Amino acid sequence: MDIATTPAIERIARVLAGQRLSANADGEDAHAADAVDSTWREFEGDAVAVLKVLREPDEAMERAGDIAVWQRMIAAALGE
Repeated sequence: MDIATTPAIERIARVLAGQRLSANADGEDAHAADAVDSTWREFEGDAVAVLKVLREPDEAMERAGDIAVWQRMIAAALGE
C-alpha cells in the first residue's frame, strides 16, 4: 500500500480547492495547479470538518474493518 507524504488535512484541502477552481470540476481554471498551491490553506477548515464527520464510521465501514483503528487514524490526522 502506498503511504502519502503529505498530511490528510492538506490533501483534503487541496482536493476541495481543486474542486472549486479547476475546470475539470466546478471551477473555470483550465490549469488550476498553481491556484490550488496558493489557496489550499483557505480550505483547511473544510478539510477538518470532513475528517470530523468521518470519526464515526457508518455500517458499511464497520463491516469492513476495525473501528478502533479507524478512529485512532482519524484522530491522528486531526492531531488529537
